[in-house]
This record gives sequence, structure tokens and C-alpha cells, in this order.
Amino acid sequence: MTSFIKSVDERTQLAGTNKLEVLLFSLGQDVESGRDEVFGINVFKVREVMHAPEITRAPDMPKAIEGMVSLRGSMVPVVNLQKFCGVESDNNPQILMITEYNKNVQGFLVSSVDMIERLSWDQVKVPPQMLANRLGGLVTAVAELDKDRLVMIMDVEKVLAESAGFYDDETIYEGISDNSDKNVTVLFADDSSVARKQISKTLDRMGFKHISAINGTEAWNILQEIVERCDKTGADIHKELTIILTDVEMPEMDGYVLTRKIKSDPNFSDIPVVMHSSLTADTNQALGTGVGADEYVSKFEPIELAKTLEKLLSN
Repeated sequence: MTSFIKSVDERTQLAGTNKLEVLLFSLGQDVESGRDEVFGINVFKVREVMHAPEITRAPDMPKAIEGMVSLRGSMVPVVNLQKFCGVESDNNPQILMITEYNKNVQGFLVSSVDMIERLSWDQVKVPPQMLANRLGGLVTAVAELDKDRLVMIMDVEKVLAESAGFYDDETIYEGISDNSDKNVTVLFADDSSVARKQISKTLDRMGFKHISAINGTEAWNILQEIVERCDKTGADIHKELTIILTDVEMPEMDGYVLTRKIKSDPNFSDIPVVMHSSLTADTNQALGTGVGADEYVSKFEPIELAKTLEKLLSN
């Protein structure tokens, strides 16, 4: 199983090329539809894949949490994705994907792991409403593979948010200051509904106006509209837009490409860009700096995000 996962360093060359590699997996053949649907997760987030070891179960855990496994001295929570997604299958998931993102390590129980597929982000599309509403809104993007197969990219942040309430604690916003006197407008792009909600709450607490986009393409289109509006009215772009905040992984156009386009456009070159990602490894942060990002902040840390925005404003 571990042969599926190569060194992350070998994949850093994909940054800025609008490409990604996804590990394909299945939750088993759905009893109702009879289909074995294919899902995907960015390999940057996968540490290893193994046959599920013995799981230690504990009382009063959420329904989809199977328990904990001991992995090299650490206890790792295990989420049964089949249960979480409500997939009724005759097969019990026996494969464990160990994932790490946003500084959290957790295991996902799945039925099978297929292969690693290299995709271009422009192949990865925002799902049509019918698909977006499936599995409780967990599908954030879709891509067509060869042989007429479809892979659905899962919003893993939403899985953690709903299965264990990781991001529901209101105390994570305590201490964020109101800076409404500074007249700040932030454009942010993120394909995760959980992330967009938390970013909005953070900016609201800071008293900042904000504009949201669900991917890099939409954000870039919004930026072009701002330029056109300012050209017509003679307004200063800097009074329309103060800071740009972007996720890294997004369908159609990722955050690396969006940042590079922003920094190469004289209309926006001096507007700060903050990368806001669950890919928190040093290599990813270095890649963000390489395409021109002014700051790199871990997702789901509102206080750190607020401090970073305040630092940029003070500069």
C-alpha cells in the first residue's frame, strides 16, 4: 500500500503549473445505485495507506468516528467515510488512509485505494448542483477521467468539521480586534464552504468588508471587473481592494497560479496576497513565497489570520 505514496518533495514541481495529483479511492459499491463511485484526495495530504490495524473503540464518540489507532506511539482518530457519507454497501471498509492537513493527523477508513492520477486543475470543475448537494455537500469539485469515469474531490475539512466539530469552537475567535476604522476590503477565494464560513466570521469580527470567490478563476474574474470599474470611474483600485486571500487547492485555477497572475499584473502587483491553506508543510510555504505570496497562513487558525492581516496593514 505504501507504494502508492511517494515523497512529497517529488511533487513540489507541480506548484505553479496548475496541476495536482489525487489518490483515488472508493467507499464500496452503493447498494441503491449499484455503482462503485470514485473519490479523490490530494496526495500532498496523504502520509500513508495501510490495511486497517486494530481500532480501539471508545464510548460517546460521534457516529462516524470508529475509534483510535496507535501509530508509532501516537493515537490517531479514525473516521469511517462510508458511514459519514451514508453509503450503504455490502463491503466493510478495511483500508486506512492516514492524512495530515492543517496540522491535524487523522485516518479515513475506505473500501479500496486505486491509483494516483495526475490532473490539471482546469480539468477539475465546480460540480453541478445535483452533485454538489450529494453526500451533504461534501463534493467540492469533479473531474472526468479516461474511460468515462468521474472522480469527485471531497471536502475533507467539512468531514472533520461535521464528524468531530473541530472548527465549531467560538473561543478560536477570542481576542480578534475590531479594525473597522481602517476601511479595509478583502477578496478571498476558497472552494471549501467550511473555510469560507470561518474566513467570513474572522473578517466580520475585524470589521472588514469582504468579497468571496469559490475558486481562482472566479477570483480572477472579480479582479478584472474591479479594474474595469475603476477605469470607467477613475477610482483608485487600492480603495476598492486592500488584501487578497487565497486557498492553494481550488478547481479550475489553483492558488499558486492565481497568485502568480496577480503579482504579474501591474494593477495588483503591490496589493498583498496571503496564501491560506491546510497544506502547512515548509515546502508548500516555500512554494507560495516562490510565486509571490506575501504571507502564508495555516487554515482554521482565525487569530493567526487576523494577526497576519493586521501586520500587512501596519506595513
